[in-house]
Amino acid sequence: MKKKLLSVLLSVAMLSALLAGCGSKETAAEETATEETATDDAAAETAEDAVNEAEEAVGERPEGGYTFGYTCMDGTNPFFVILEQTIREEVEANGDTLISTDPANDVSLQITQIEDMITQGIDAIFLNPAEAEGILPALDMLKEAGIPIINFDTEVADLSYVNSYVGSDNYNAGYVCGEDLVAKCPDGGNIIVLDSPTMNSITDRTNGFLDAIDGKGFTIVAQQDAKGNLEQSMSICEDLLQANSDAVAIFGGNDPTALGALAAANAAGMTDVLIYGVDGSPDIKAELASGDSLIEGTGAQSPIGIAKKSVEVMYAYLAGEKVDDRYPVDTFLITSDNVADYGTDGWQ
Repeated sequence: MKKKLLSVLLSVAMLSALLAGCGSKETAAEETATEETATDDAAAETAEDAVNEAEEAVGERPEGGYTFGYTCMDGTNPFFVILEQTIREEVEANGDTLISTDPANDVSLQITQIEDMITQGIDAIFLNPAEAEGILPALDMLKEAGIPIINFDTEVADLSYVNSYVGSDNYNAGYVCGEDLVAKCPDGGNIIVLDSPTMNSITDRTNGFLDAIDGKGFTIVAQQDAKGNLEQSMSICEDLLQANSDAVAIFGGNDPTALGALAAANAAGMTDVLIYGVDGSPDIKAELASGDSLIEGTGAQSPIGIAKKSVEVMYAYLAGEKVDDRYPVDTFLITSDNVADYGTDGWQ
């Protein structure tokens, strides 16, 4: 009887020890899980703090004010002249500095100039690319240097590099020109198109124009790269008009291109070709107001509006505010019928 009792007591003791051991393991596991959760929470808080600190750092104004960089594809183009002037006025009114460069449509030079501005210690940059793809090495340098980018007027090929884009609805600027042509030439005809494939803004305008006239009886007899340049356009058009004297219209990707086409058409003695541009520049509006020009219309945009919006977005970003990826600026058609509403002595 004693042996049986002893055996039972030993069994109970062993069972108790076993249960105690299991309990210890469960408690240890629970404690480990709790510690891991606490560690994860701490890591998450640390990451969030780092993000918050980074956002706060963006908003810290340097002693002596910000130094901004500015680059556009062609600083002599009247559109960019007024755009740069407006950005400079807005920036300097805030006590800040603007360093401007002009690559003259040379993307290799633009990359070198941006590298120089980084060396000079710019805090942020307003950027319009000479080439959408070709500018990417400069964007890599700016990203590595931690310099915010406001991309304006012409999109870079990869918008993930930029903090925001501000620009005209370029597709619509070309589309409204095409609509006007269809209304004025219901029977269609031969068309000359002067584009610039490396400039996204002009490509968008050309696509809009071509979509508007698609299926309306028009034939593109020539489509060539005029580099967005008056002299280049004039030279190209002189040859094209000799071979296509029956062209009913010429579309230029911007106003300087349209003015080059106008000079070539005038030299060829043409009197009934319709010429369209895009910009709404004072020179084109003066042609429209004259009443006897071959310039028929321009898909107008506002460099002043683009400039002011670019500056507004830049300062909002630097203040740590959330900004949109894109800010479109309206475009519309100006012809001889409504040019008086916009004037000829300045930009709208």
